[in-house]
Parts: sequence; C-alpha cells; structure tokens
Amino acid sequence: MNRIRVSIVEDDERVRKSLSALIERCDFCELVGVYSSAEAALEDLNLNPPEVLLMDIHLPGMSGVECVKKIRTSQKSTAAGPEIVMLTVYEESQKIFDALQAGATGYLLKRAGSNEILEAIQSVRQGGAPMSSHIARKVVQSFRQAPNNKTPDPEAESLSKREEEILTLVAQGYINKEIADMTGLSVETVRSYLKNIYKKLHVRSRTAAAMKYFS
Repeated sequence: MNRIRVSIVEDDERVRKSLSALIERCDFCELVGVYSSAEAALEDLNLNPPEVLLMDIHLPGMSGVECVKKIRTSQKSTAAGPEIVMLTVYEESQKIFDALQAGATGYLLKRAGSNEILEAIQSVRQGGAPMSSHIARKVVQSFRQAPNNKTPDPEAESLSKREEEILTLVAQGYINKEIADMTGLSVETVRSYLKNIYKKLHVRSRTAAAMKYFS
C-alpha cells in the first residue's frame, strides 16, 4: 500500500515534534517535510511535495492563511496539490473560514487526539473535509448569501444536473453515504460523480468544489 506523504508547518517546537513523531510511527504515512515557518515551507514544497499538509494558522511572519493562498496560486496550473488541513488552538471561526476560502480542505484543533489526527489525514485523501458542524454551517451560510447576479462560470455550467444535485448535498454537509441514500445511488457511484466534479471544476476537494460552485 502506498503511504500518504505528509508535511507539517508548525512554529511551536513541542507541537511540531509531537506531530512528527506521530506521523513517523504511522504505518500508512510518510513524513516528507517539517517546517517552522510558512516561508521555509514554500521554498521546499515543490521539491518535496506532500499529499497532505498540516498547517498552523498562526505562524511567525507569513500567516498560515496567506501560505495556503500562495500554495494554491502557485499550483493553479498543476493537476495535483496537497490537501491542506489547518491546525489551530481554538475554533476561530473567521480565520478557519478564511483558510477554507483560500483553499484549505478542513481543520483540526491542536488538542485533537492521535487517532483523530490520523483519521483526518486519511479522510482528506479520500475526499473528506474534517471540520466541526459550526464551521460547516458557516460555509453553507456563505453559499446562501452569495449574490444571484454573479457572472456564470463556464466550468460550473459544465456540470450535469446529477452532479449539481450531489454538489448541493455536499455543500449542505452530507457525507457520501448519506448522499447515496438520498439519491438512490451507491457510495462508489457518488465517489465517481465527485471525481468528475473535481475534474470539471479543477479542484481537489469537496470543500473547494462547493466553494467554487456556490460562491
């Protein structure tokens, strides 16, 4: 089984060492980079690209949110890029929301247990988006408040009716199994639709797809 390539951006030495030790002990993960600042990470990510990036929101110098923006901007023309999970001490709604808008996939509280962190890494690689119901509601609320007179996006218009239906359910916070039950499809078929949606919208996660389509 191919192991998931993981990198860490965290300025707190104690947290950084703890996360590094956890990833190194994990059977399905491979630690490929550890950085104490956003600037250091940006210099090295192209040479040692991870599949999942654990990113502290509060960093010295460039913030985690700004780092996410730079990563996504630099990789717009590439087919692949890391799933980015933000790390935060508190559930700071606005900062987390800003990070999701910038291109992060989800977030974790730093007090999360080892199993929760490893489950989140697996989840984002499988198309999930680890976040609390509070943050998920804030994301959905932003979709509802989006102006109706926006210029149509040619990529969004390429979605089929079924793909639009599935993406709407994603934006409402439903997981793949729930979507399958609601639409009468198999879970595997839902995953297939999501992959097609990601390809059409040129994104790499359900959060990014929903945000691009509805905002």
